[in-house]
Amino acid sequence: MRPSSSTSDLFGPLFGDPLVDAEVGDGAWLRAMLDFERALAVVQAHAGIVPQEAARAIVSAIDSAAPDPASLGARATASGNPVVPLVRDLADALPAAAKAYVHHGATSQDVLDTAASLVAFRALRPILDGLAGVADECERLAVAHRDTLVAGRTLAQHAVPTTFGLKCAGWLVAVDEARDRLDAVRAERLAVQFGGAAGTLSALGDAGAPLVDRLADELGLVAPVLPWHTDRTRFAELAGALGSVAGVLAKIARDVLLMAQTEVGEVAEADGGTSSAMPHKRNPVRAVLVTATTRRVPGLVATVLASMDHEHERAAGAWHAEWETSSELLRLVGGAVRGTQELLSRLEVDAARMRRNLDLTGGLLLAENVSVRLAPALGRAGAQDLVAELCRDAVARGLTLGEALAADARVLEHLSTGEIDEALDPSGYVGSAAAFVDRALAAHQRKADR
Repeated sequence: MRPSSSTSDLFGPLFGDPLVDAEVGDGAWLRAMLDFERALAVVQAHAGIVPQEAARAIVSAIDSAAPDPASLGARATASGNPVVPLVRDLADALPAAAKAYVHHGATSQDVLDTAASLVAFRALRPILDGLAGVADECERLAVAHRDTLVAGRTLAQHAVPTTFGLKCAGWLVAVDEARDRLDAVRAERLAVQFGGAAGTLSALGDAGAPLVDRLADELGLVAPVLPWHTDRTRFAELAGALGSVAGVLAKIARDVLLMAQTEVGEVAEADGGTSSAMPHKRNPVRAVLVTATTRRVPGLVATVLASMDHEHERAAGAWHAEWETSSELLRLVGGAVRGTQELLSRLEVDAARMRRNLDLTGGLLLAENVSVRLAPALGRAGAQDLVAELCRDAVARGLTLGEALAADARVLEHLSTGEIDEALDPSGYVGSAAAFVDRALAAHQRKADR
């Protein structure tokens, strides 16, 4: 079967991953649909529902099939889905005695829901592998920069000192947790679908229900308690888990974009892109593309969630809305994973620039530490009020905070100049940063050892 995909040759390489793209294109969907029909014939033959000779003919026809996605798509408009023309083509390739047994007892949604589960199951393997690579890059950076000082920023302003290692450890924990959830969805929630016309397998009588477990075993998917034609929690959980991964990767890309700004200059992409008009620029291209990719994901997640209200026993349009949506979700998340792994593997960290940026406010980001040291003598509120006053005075007069503190008798009554210098040393006010990095690294190692 010739692989086919609707991914753009012009824009696709910017936002996808070839390994994932191969598992979500037209060819992958057709392979999954045919896998369902093959498995159905096999298990029904084992159960004595379909003659062995007919099952062998069906399997042979499937193995030699080379369906054309364009032809199937054009003919699908008559029935609203591509399963109908696909099954008709299979029947046409069968001997007369086997024609009645292809697709026996199934409905189009059985094929498409199972195919969607298979497509997701297969596409998630390279995504999960890529996420493991992203986590390893976060781990490497956290180890290398465990004690590298950087300005902590809240509401986009300098807050208190932290370490770049702790920032990377935060990325690491988020990636590991999002990966765990996605892995659990893959292992526990991607199920076979087999319910027939209205979820009763009426065409098979009492023989139908046991086939669900056999189909699941044949295809390597979960066996559901009931047909889930109108219970879309499985796909909602998949979409949510993919959305969480995208959000985690978006946060990493956003941090890099902000830290790579010319005025900040704390990180850079090793082979950053150039501008068509400004040759001096070193653009953080991978961070930009990850940002662009992940921004498209929430809308797709919302489409899946908005499609959960399937009416009665089979929905009119809601499940149709999931097909391309789920493929695009997988494709975009796969592209974001690949882009983030490349971004982090090539990230250059300027520790000296990080240290210089700590001094941009003349010690103001250590104001909290000064307040803490004055609190035993002045009380918490009194210390905060005094330090806030001196911070305003330092800004107004163009002084460093150290100069303002050393010139104030109220401060010198309780702190010596040496103690002031000590309070304004950012390396002495990172709290449990190193311990938190170590905790994150240990947790990651435990996951790797499982």
